[in-house]
Amino acid sequence: MTTPWGEFELSRFPEDPRDRLRAWDASDAYLLRHLAEERIPLSGTVVVVGDRWGALVTALSEHRPVQITDSYLSQEATRANLARAGVEPGAVGLLTTQDPPPDRVDVLLVRVPKSLALLEDQLLRLAPAVHEGTVVVGTGMVKEIHTSTLRLFEQILGPTRTSLARQKARLILCTPAPSPERAANPWPYRYVLPEGIGTVSGRTVVNHAGVFCADRLDIGTRFFLQHLPTDRGPRRVVDLGCGNGIVGTAVALADPEAEVLFVDESFQAVASAEATYKANGVPGHAEFRVGDGLAGVPAGSVDVVLNNPPFHSHQATTDATAWRMFSGARRALRPGGELWVVGNRHLGYHVKLRQLFGNSRLVASDPKFVVLKAVKRK
Repeated sequence: MTTPWGEFELSRFPEDPRDRLRAWDASDAYLLRHLAEERIPLSGTVVVVGDRWGALVTALSEHRPVQITDSYLSQEATRANLARAGVEPGAVGLLTTQDPPPDRVDVLLVRVPKSLALLEDQLLRLAPAVHEGTVVVGTGMVKEIHTSTLRLFEQILGPTRTSLARQKARLILCTPAPSPERAANPWPYRYVLPEGIGTVSGRTVVNHAGVFCADRLDIGTRFFLQHLPTDRGPRRVVDLGCGNGIVGTAVALADPEAEVLFVDESFQAVASAEATYKANGVPGHAEFRVGDGLAGVPAGSVDVVLNNPPFHSHQATTDATAWRMFSGARRALRPGGELWVVGNRHLGYHVKLRQLFGNSRLVASDPKFVVLKAVKRK
């Protein structure tokens, strides 16, 4: 990536030589050019929100910015890209969306996230640190910036306008203004599940902003909850890509002897899973971990993996995440262990499972979803 601060070699995480997707796009480049062309002072506290793979903070590392991200993968990519650029450790502050933000922000750079709720949550969390002299610039591809996006900047921070589009990217230019009656942050959001969903009927779900289907139970998870494995006993179960954790919570409610591990690469998701679990007073033992799937789980240590894999990476549609999840599950499972997957019928997950496990059985189906089971052979 060529920038006014030099050229940088960047990669996503985990690195995959077959991955043709870049670690930056035109909106990152547009924002960096704007900072240089407008000679925006970067001597104060520079905060970068939603920097997807660390492109922005790597380019601006000499100004010692603070990155705030919801993604473990993005944070790891940032560490790798900073090291590759020869940036000294500690020059860039790495915070998660669950960490307290800086007390003062002089330059706020926002890479617009896919989730409008996450944008709302982060702007509300940062608003007390923004002052009338703060430079606020958002960036995103044209298809990512909507009227609702601009409205959030306007309502939470101050008057907002957009730039002309360049290479299908656009900037959001916001002038902070005092707001004596700023709305309270509605996140995390809680709701009670309706009857007819097994052990979780009437149970509470807690969602932090940015978690998939944050205000209701999505239909894929609802279908999965009706077809979970019924075995009981002292076994180790993983809710892989746990989201709000309702699947793992359902297992723990049905089987107090089970040890449940909740894993997601989203800091918001793992916080939601832990809050959901605790809100329901679940007996038994649980562990909550942010990470790259099952990469940190010892091989052959798990009895059951439950998975509703995503098929998007930001705006890109890809099966790479599902493939990594399935491969990680096979490694982590004991011989005879089972991977249970729910997914849209058209995604053809049964083909991947047969390639990896040598088997795949249809457990349940409806016109939209399938639940599949693959067994690690002894």
